[in-house]
Amino acid sequence: MNKTEMDFAFDKKHIWHPYTSMTHALPTYGVTSAHGCQLTLADGRQLIDGTSSWWACVHGYSHPQILAAMSVQMQQLSHVMFGGITHQSAIELCKRLVNMTCEPLTKVFLADSGSIAVEVALKMALQYWQGRQQPQKQRILTVKQGYHGDTFAAMSVCDPEGGMHTMFGQSVTPQLFADAPKTPFGQALIEGDLNSIEQILIEQQQHIAAIIIEPIMQGAGGMHFYSADYLVQLKALCQQHRVLLILDEIATGFGRTGKLFAYEHANIEPDILCLGKALTGGYISLAATLCSDEVAQGISDSPAGVFMHGPTFMGNPLACSAACASLDLINQGDWQQQVKTIEQHLTQTLYAAEQFPAVKQVRVLGAVGVIEMQQNVDVAILQQQFVELGVWIRPFANLIYIMPPFIISHDELSQLTDAMLTVASRIELAVQQQPQFISHG
Repeated sequence: MNKTEMDFAFDKKHIWHPYTSMTHALPTYGVTSAHGCQLTLADGRQLIDGTSSWWACVHGYSHPQILAAMSVQMQQLSHVMFGGITHQSAIELCKRLVNMTCEPLTKVFLADSGSIAVEVALKMALQYWQGRQQPQKQRILTVKQGYHGDTFAAMSVCDPEGGMHTMFGQSVTPQLFADAPKTPFGQALIEGDLNSIEQILIEQQQHIAAIIIEPIMQGAGGMHFYSADYLVQLKALCQQHRVLLILDEIATGFGRTGKLFAYEHANIEPDILCLGKALTGGYISLAATLCSDEVAQGISDSPAGVFMHGPTFMGNPLACSAACASLDLINQGDWQQQVKTIEQHLTQTLYAAEQFPAVKQVRVLGAVGVIEMQQNVDVAILQQQFVELGVWIRPFANLIYIMPPFIISHDELSQLTDAMLTVASRIELAVQQQPQFISHG
């Protein structure tokens, strides 16, 4: 056994990968380098990445502008505590975020990851109402089929059936769940689509601190795209019933749906906004939670007098420098044509899969392409088939999807969509369904 084989054996025996078992783990593939949209495996094979490493690497790998910014920052200040100290990278990043997002969002809290950004948003909502002398408003309302992260507060607002509520029982805070949006994206609102959420607001508004929702696209809960009209009406309901609106744009932010932020499809403004994933271009973990002056004032007026959160690596200079470089690339505007081109290609190719017996539906929005199967797929088998076809596509539940880097070439994208159609055409309806828990990809 050579060193590479020994290392892989160690990995299989000792290293836990996301959503896997240590007794019958999914196969893993060693990656030695990455450039552009290509991953190089330990055995020399190259794969086109269709996932942007869980939707984050929108600029591709080894982008010189991001690497240069990180290199300079590493020589100057790789980390310093954010308590009582500030630095230029964090200041510059927060300037960009305030300028890029809608006008009411003026305050920025820098977090470590998407799940923590959601935790921060929920804490903000609860502390806000304490500062407004309504401490009884402690419940969070959301919709089914959502996904907001794996930490405990974030789990509490994930789908109550497909998520992890049943596994962790009473350790997960009970929240309020309305029916998921039914109106497809681009269509006028189906009558009664908000009846479920409106009824809960009528009955429970005195206890509800906020509504949290993924705008336009419910990501890991099933890759559903819903009508912008739903968000317009939801915002109106929040104002009517005096409930904060939290938008989780960790997956949709920075261009993925064809708008810089998905809330722009509905021309609404949240009270609190969660960002992550593409924030640094996927080069290092960082997230952010933004809120309005009103929310910040309410928190400051709460009994604590301060916002009660402060991660050790909050505002990490190296991560902030990567984010500044990533947002500079976004601000150049090339993503708009790139995403439009990707959407056109996905639309022209993927809908051919609807003729396959095992396919339930095909959906495309921005740089997201989804083939929904009738039944759950065998992830290990499909993963191997995709690798053999020279692509990295990571299915989950009954979904075969891609969210490629924005910089992807026509030929690379064609290889991805060809592989999706090839694999989907092979799947038979007899595939045995397996229990699935929602994850972020």
